[in-house]
Amino acid sequence: MLIRRLVPLTAALILAATSLADARPDTRAMNCEQIQKMVQSRRAVVLTTGPNTYDRYVRQFGNECDWPEVPMSAYVQARDGRCPLYRCDEPVFDFPD
Repeated sequence: MLIRRLVPLTAALILAATSLADARPDTRAMNCEQIQKMVQSRRAVVLTTGPNTYDRYVRQFGNECDWPEVPMSAYVQARDGRCPLYRCDEPVFDFPD
């Protein structure tokens, strides 16, 4: 009896998790201006960038990155071409010899 109750519950949880993953905004379905406005208004947002890829994008100026990361330039594919955004990453310092 317990197993019969757990199977539908497990299926519902899997479906809910799948639906949440599909709920991420897809950059390929939006134009660049829409994407940039979304990031600015939400401060940080996880965006789907391809069939199996996603990442977190942030405003250029703000405290959305954890130290030592800082907002670094990145590009995503938008409906109208490549779109410049920022994502948290560790800075790379190139010191001369």
